[in-house]
Amino acid sequence: MAEDRIDSDGPDDGLDPLSAYAYLTVPDRATRAQYLAIMRIFAGTLLSDLSAHDVADRLAEQDLDLPTDVVAQRLESLREWGDLLTSSRPVRAASIREYHRVRSRYQLTPLGERVQRHAEEILAGADAAREVSRELLGLVARGLSELDRLTATPGGPEPQEALERVSTIFAHFGTFADSVRDFYAYLGQVIFRYDLDGEEFAGFKELLLDYAETITDDVAHYAPQVERGLAHLWPRLPGLLKLIDGADPGLAALAGSDVRVRRSRGRELADWQALSSWFFDFDGSGSQVSQLRDATLRALQALLANAKRVVRTSSGELSRRRDLLRLASWLDGADDETAHDLFAASFGMYGARHLGVAGDPETEVPAATSWWHGPAVTVPASLRERGSRSARGRTARAEDYREQIDRLRTGAEEQVARERAAAAELRAAARRLAQARLSGPASRLLLDLLARCMAGAAPGFESAATGDDDLDVDLELRRAPGRSTTVLTADGELVLDELTLTIGSRGAARTREAAG
Repeated sequence: MAEDRIDSDGPDDGLDPLSAYAYLTVPDRATRAQYLAIMRIFAGTLLSDLSAHDVADRLAEQDLDLPTDVVAQRLESLREWGDLLTSSRPVRAASIREYHRVRSRYQLTPLGERVQRHAEEILAGADAAREVSRELLGLVARGLSELDRLTATPGGPEPQEALERVSTIFAHFGTFADSVRDFYAYLGQVIFRYDLDGEEFAGFKELLLDYAETITDDVAHYAPQVERGLAHLWPRLPGLLKLIDGADPGLAALAGSDVRVRRSRGRELADWQALSSWFFDFDGSGSQVSQLRDATLRALQALLANAKRVVRTSSGELSRRRDLLRLASWLDGADDETAHDLFAASFGMYGARHLGVAGDPETEVPAATSWWHGPAVTVPASLRERGSRSARGRTARAEDYREQIDRLRTGAEEQVARERAAAAELRAAARRLAQARLSGPASRLLLDLLARCMAGAAPGFESAATGDDDLDVDLELRRAPGRSTTVLTADGELVLDELTLTIGSRGAARTREAAG
């Protein structure tokens, strides 16, 4: 039918595959259901080609009677959109009637199969809250550690065993990442609603404070383990992937032809880069872990806003969302005259009344200008709320904030003094770091510098440095296989495996660089 077709002509901008979704957006609801039923028939078969008569017969078994010519039109539209293709299998018919019955046969395309699969997933759980597979994150961290040990063994790993490990890691990670995105999408759908009643708010409060916090805690716990495993494994990844491809090339041989091949996840270095980018900032675009923390913070802010609204509701300030929806349904079903009466009665929007407020004298407005399109006039709050121009009460005295400002300034100066003392303690203990025990502020400053240094270092780094110009302290980490650095802090011992730590003065380092 003409209204079901789409215009496929236009520039080649790489968007043609999106036309495969066209049958899901057909305006007529009944026609859309017919397309969906036809695609379900094709998706339920493997390597099968069906004619319009075959499809019509199967639809009849589902109590959906469609004429064969209508089914043929639907199949042809699906072919034009890229969901089906004409079968090339030779047709064998014993009569002319049978030939006309089976001559046009169709089979499902890979794109059509994926679109239908996605559509079924959306229909099955569009509004459902999906649990996050938190246990898979621990399996990912453990799998990376085991794969690291496997690749470090003399002689290298067995290709099949390495492939199994890689596939398992990415299968676990893919399920976990998808479940996280689904859960936070559902959370964003419900937590920002303004019409939550007390019972619904209590349920979502428990969901957010308990479940979402557990997710972020698990991610924060396992992210360093995953990052450490990736850092150890990264230099050996190219050789490992080459070893796996040599033993099991899969469909890689088709990549040299015109056929586009989608490798299994984990078989390309780009898959590992995407895995790294999820846990830490690999390419400067921000990690998913940081986005997860930000999303949880925004959800907590929305929860606080809803809590304030619930408190206001108890004092008589009710949400009018349901009332407005009911009014909208009345307006939708009323004729023009009744709709105008309803609107005027609900909002008091009667004819324009002159309030006696002078406009801007420098703005000239023609007499024929409608008040709807004319410039707005600022109405004083007293006139809007009480209908009176006279001010009430005495003018409030300007509040004196000098005491608060002095208190904040003193606190800031004391904080700066403590930080500088901690930096001086670090510089003084630099040459005897293994014997000196750092105080609490110096320990916290050292951990902060270490965190900044590790965050800015590339995977598999040999050396990394950071510093603070204001505190005049510089820190450098270097790889030292077989060695370790121990620092005595107020909270215990800090051991840096295979790393050496150098602390110095920021100004002295710049002086040496200038002299060199």
